[in-house]
Amino acid sequence: MAALAIYAAAALAEIAGCFAVWMWLRQGHSALWLVPGVVSLVAFAALLAASPADHAGRAYAAYGGVYVAASLLWLWAVEGARPDRWDLTGGLICLAGAAVVLWGPRA
Repeated sequence: MAALAIYAAAALAEIAGCFAVWMWLRQGHSALWLVPGVVSLVAFAALLAASPADHAGRAYAAYGGVYVAASLLWLWAVEGARPDRWDLTGGLICLAGAAVVLWGPRA
């Protein structure tokens, strides 16, 4: 379960950092949005490096599923757009894939 907490925190940091860049480039907000954005992206990288996965690629793969689900929560909570059934179905599939990658039996 510690892995899920790390991945959830990493997802929040990555999404917040990317959202800051989005607000600057796509919404015309001040370049000052980049300051917390860069801090968030550095935190994301540090959190992902703290993953208990035995290889970086496996950590990134498992994280990907959590990232998709967290992005859909961000869509709803921050942007005010409610995910539809296809978003939710895709998010659940991604989480299932992340669980297989992270906790699948290894030889």
